[in-house]
Amino acid sequence: MQNVILTVHLILALLLIGVVLLQRSEGGGLGMGGGGGGVMSGRGAANALTKLTWVFAVAFICTSITLTVLAAADAGSSSVIDQIGAEADAPATETPAAPSGSDLLPPAPADAPLTPPKAEN
Repeated sequence: MQNVILTVHLILALLLIGVVLLQRSEGGGLGMGGGGGGVMSGRGAANALTKLTWVFAVAFICTSITLTVLAAADAGSSSVIDQIGAEADAPATETPAAPSGSDLLPPAPADAPLTPPKAEN
């Protein structure tokens, strides 16, 4: 359930970003105003994008609240501070001593000679 809502939440976030970027700024931003000649007038497109932005924003806020409620229900009554306090009360475990130099060598194969070969000169 939480994964489905999270997926919808992420899709809404991307749609909201896209719709906001499609909107024309009030000041005509960098002189890139849209020309006429489209099926929809500039004012009609702005109204449609504004309404779509509101719909996506409300849906995004609803999924945010739903995810928060679900996360709070899963958390139960325990706190992170309680978990830190429980770790401090636990007895310390001993760490193993550092291995000696011979332990750092890789194991020899079963058919390896016991003595290293002598160099022939």
